[in-house]
Amino acid sequence: MPDIAIISGSESDQDIVDKILRKLADESASYEHKVLSAHRNPQKLEAYIEKSDARVYIGVAGLSAALPGYIASRTKRPVIGVPVSSKLAGLDALLSIVQMPPGVPVACVGIDSGENAALLALQILEAGR
Repeated sequence: MPDIAIISGSESDQDIVDKILRKLADESASYEHKVLSAHRNPQKLEAYIEKSDARVYIGVAGLSAALPGYIASRTKRPVIGVPVSSKLAGLDALLSIVQMPPGVPVACVGIDSGENAALLALQILEAGR
């Protein structure tokens, strides 16, 4: 399995995912991307997280942006949330990601900031060496 797992909640998030994939490819990082929704297919998402040995997760989501928090509730590994602009200019997604309850930490980059999510994931991996 790859070091970095990128999970997007919808195919409509692909533009942001592409930013992440380009940056990770430029750095020759080990990664994979899956489209799995915390709302539409939570069982498949949970099964993926349970079997994954990724060292860092990046969750890309818009609107209610439950995906990064769901991932963080199922793993002890670092999770980075990328809020996607759609309704409310992405502020709804941003607030959903940064307002995690105690015990469910999620790092959050700026709205549509796929490149920063990739860079942060790489920094986390480097710090763990």
